[in-house]
This record gives sequence, structure tokens and C-alpha cells, in this order.
Amino acid sequence: MNTLAAVMQLLVAAAFVSIPLVRHRFGPVAKAAAEAELRRQNIRPEVLAENKLRFDASGHETAAPVAVAVVMTAVAALNLAGAHPAQLLTWIFSSFVVLMNAVIVYSNLTAVQSVEAAFRRKGDSELARVQVAPFLQAAEKAFPGWVRAQTYLRNTVVFGGSAVALIAVSLA
Repeated sequence: MNTLAAVMQLLVAAAFVSIPLVRHRFGPVAKAAAEAELRRQNIRPEVLAENKLRFDASGHETAAPVAVAVVMTAVAALNLAGAHPAQLLTWIFSSFVVLMNAVIVYSNLTAVQSVEAAFRRKGDSELARVQVAPFLQAAEKAFPGWVRAQTYLRNTVVFGGSAVALIAVSLA
């Protein structure tokens, strides 16, 4: 059962690594689309850079998913080795990953409201005028159609894989 847990944890790790890979590959195209939408709204595209708003995989957009992948890979290795702390660490980190992914899904579902609030908090009058829904839609449409399916698959792997890993170590 530890092998099953490890395989699930490695799938979860791969799912998290896919996040910055997609953003790195298609972020510049999404940024260009978002800037075009800002121009359509008569807002200077430079307002994004001035407020340190990015569409690429820099900073925490890479660090957080890669850190999750490293931790899940390490716990998978412990499971494969049959190490004593593997069960406890699986319970800790697989549970954490489920909760963290739930926050990510919630953030994606409430993106318009969250971005509107963030833009208001910035205190930039030009940024506050942005019509957020079409701005985000323009960026989203710049990603290939398969990215939406990949997002659903990633969430299924993260939630399902973590659940299977938890069950597997419980039965071991």
C-alpha cells in the first residue's frame, strides 16, 4: 500500500509542477491579451508593471508549486523505502495539499471579486477603473483550450491522489 501512496504522491507532485510550466509557456501571451483589453478600456497597460502585476511564472507562482512537488516527492520516497515516518508525513502533507488546493480552486472561482478588491487596495486610481471581468477573460482566452481540461485533470489528480494516498497509508 505504501507503493500506491507513493505513486499518488508523485502524481500530485507532477500536477503541481504543471502550474508554473503552463504559466511560463503561455503567460506572455496572456499578458499581451490583458494589455490589449486594458487599451480597449482606455487604461494604460503600463499600470500592470507599475503595480507589479504579472502573468508569468515568477516568484511565488513557481516557488509554491515547486515546493509542494519537492515535499510530495520526498514523502513518496519515504513511502517507497517503507520508512517509519512516512505514514505520519503522508497524513500531514497530503491533508495540507488537499486544503491548499481547495483554496486555489476557491480563488479561481472568485477571481473577479478578489482581483477587484486587490485593485482597490492598491490605491491606484487608474487600476481601480479596470473592468476586471473582461480583463481576466481576455487573459484566460489567451491560454490554449486544453489548459482548462488540464486544470480539471490537475484538480482531480490532487484531490483524488491525495485521498488515495491517505487511504493507502491507513491500510498499510
